[in-house]
Amino acid sequence: MPLPTLNESERLRALRELDILDSAPEREFDALAQAAAAVCDVPVALVTLVDAHRVWLKARVGPVQLCELPRGQSVCNHTIEQGGLLEVEDTAADERFARLPPSTPARGCAFTPDCRWSLTAASAWACCACWTSARAA
Repeated sequence: MPLPTLNESERLRALRELDILDSAPEREFDALAQAAAAVCDVPVALVTLVDAHRVWLKARVGPVQLCELPRGQSVCNHTIEQGGLLEVEDTAADERFARLPPSTPARGCAFTPDCRWSLTAASAWACCACWTSARAA
């Protein structure tokens, strides 16, 4: 079930009000990424902030060297647009993502936009967990 989202201008305004884009690492966000990796038993987990033209990585676990990437080259973009959980079993086989340049060593990903932070921050960021090999059904 999709989560309620703000329109894009409201979403971007809420993101700016959070005042954390391009900020220093924070242990709370690092802990969230570590928890996502542990709970999902995956080697890669990210906390991303989806700006107008880019996705910025606030926290990361695993072999990810990126700090940001263009929004149009990110699975997070689809997550924010659809709301709710987006799970992609194989990014290379999914027509929405097969042509995207590899941004992580991920084969599959599960992304969720967070609406629990506050109503004004709905869909401002996403938390994702990524796996690098086939997962058991």
